[in-house]
Amino acid sequence: MHLGKTILIVAFVTAALFLAASPCVAQKKVLGAGEIVDLETRMTTTGRISTGKFRVFENKKTGVGRQIHLDFVILHANGTHPRPDPLFYFAGGPGQVVAGFAEHWRDHWARKNRDIVLINQRGTAGDNFLGFIQEEGRSSLQGFLDSLWIEDVVRRNRDRLRMSFDLRMYSTPMAMDDIYEFRQLMGYDKINIAGASYGTRACLVYVRRHSETVRTMTLAGCAPIELRNPLYHAEGSQRALDLLFDQVAGDDTCRQNFGDLKSKFKTILSRLEVKPVVVEVTNVSTGKTESVKMGRIPFASAVRTLLYYSDTRRGLPQLICEAFMGNYRPFVLSALRQNMGIRQSLALGMLLSVTTAEDIARIDPREIAAVTAKTFTGPNRVLSQMRAAKLWPRSDIPESYGSPIKSTVPALLLSGTMDPVTPPKWGEMIHKNFPNSVHIIVPQAHDIGGACVDHIRRQFLKMGTVKGLDTECVASMRLASIVIPTKKK
Repeated sequence: MHLGKTILIVAFVTAALFLAASPCVAQKKVLGAGEIVDLETRMTTTGRISTGKFRVFENKKTGVGRQIHLDFVILHANGTHPRPDPLFYFAGGPGQVVAGFAEHWRDHWARKNRDIVLINQRGTAGDNFLGFIQEEGRSSLQGFLDSLWIEDVVRRNRDRLRMSFDLRMYSTPMAMDDIYEFRQLMGYDKINIAGASYGTRACLVYVRRHSETVRTMTLAGCAPIELRNPLYHAEGSQRALDLLFDQVAGDDTCRQNFGDLKSKFKTILSRLEVKPVVVEVTNVSTGKTESVKMGRIPFASAVRTLLYYSDTRRGLPQLICEAFMGNYRPFVLSALRQNMGIRQSLALGMLLSVTTAEDIARIDPREIAAVTAKTFTGPNRVLSQMRAAKLWPRSDIPESYGSPIKSTVPALLLSGTMDPVTPPKWGEMIHKNFPNSVHIIVPQAHDIGGACVDHIRRQFLKMGTVKGLDTECVASMRLASIVIPTKKK
């Protein structure tokens, strides 16, 4: 494989999310930086772990006023010859925590030679959590089918949160300056950075601002600056759904079991446009039965999120067929599980503080119709988020924020063929601006991972370059097969 080459293998498999890694050393006093507090180090069965909080000013420009605390966890290298360059992992969303998932990283392969550093981005947790409280009196389950952005809910949470926080101070550039200061304070020189989904955007912004401190960058599900979230959600989802239809149509067993899936899907959309369905489901939190209503827009939105991950994607044909036959309950239950998992993992106020200035402000309303035309979701998501953004304080970001990020930092770029939100074209866009990069496209959805991908990541992290990277295993990967219903006897 040659430097700068794009590798495209249309093959097929299930995947696991990549877990990144990075280190920690004795902290230094750095003028102007934040402060480490509540630092504790303990021995565990898998090695030494340090936890603490990084205290920073909410307003980094003035360096006065309110201070916030960013939780961090450092899983120290447990090998005999640890490397000095840690691996920092940036979470997705925007709005997801990372320090709270340290248990999932205890046995990660990167920890053998490097510390794994997990530090929460400002706004995601703790005393600076910009989470939403949903509308009182609303069905607790119905809320997970309805629009993510309801104006009254946004307005009420904005008013509540800005009593305690300056919502303009939670942008990605400001958060990446936190990471830079933390790295410096802990005595790190070069670091390896990695992220998935929005975490890739965070990595790119870090490189733009502090490239001299980056040894390598690994991105999975690439979100360049040019991807103005959520303008391209509809386009990406339609592409992913069409690929699913093609997969079903191209397999004899699938055709026999599901028939013309595309036609059935269109029929469901038409029916729900005319008359939403009401489904009785049990709320496992309360034990009570609730009635939830699902029309065309909630159905389409749920299909989009079910396309994100290999496990839910492969079960979607059966859910569509059941709904076509009039049994919407399996689809509703799957939609609720998926939407709950995604929404409960996000600090929605932080998401708005990031996207309002960094993405929504760069969307021209006149382009929405063309970008979302002939898609099953239509313009609903981008329009609803634009309405929410009008209610939200806009972060102060550099005027040049929207310009492409270019760097000579070695970069491993990973895209999934079936990804509905960060399809391969976005990874290719980054690849063109990073001459020391390789773009590898694997037969997966948004959840890129597995043995082959880990094999490539291990090499890249060890060598610090994409030159000589062995990627032959990608050719043997296979897309996860569609779930075929068990025949009733």
